[in-house]
Amino acid sequence: MTDLDVSTELDRLRGTIDNIDAALVHLLAERFKCTQQVGALKARSGLPAADKSREERQITRLRSLATEAGLDPVFAEKFLNFIIAEVILHHERIAETH
Repeated sequence: MTDLDVSTELDRLRGTIDNIDAALVHLLAERFKCTQQVGALKARSGLPAADKSREERQITRLRSLATEAGLDPVFAEKFLNFIIAEVILHHERIAETH
């Protein structure tokens, strides 16, 4: 490959990555809109912010999906744990206002 070919291919691949990143941000935003509604419902109902059994089921499910998709399930679990921790913080804040 020539330098121009490499540069063109890098630009193409990076453009794809940029599009995927944008999609991920939009998907996360939608997810957090839903989890905010869950937090409000939990607060109104007096339910705790965290639900360990749901979290464990989600982690198991995500690890399986990751494996099927060819993604490292350990990475997928770390990613979901980060999201879950953030959601719990949001739920706790929501509960404080109710």
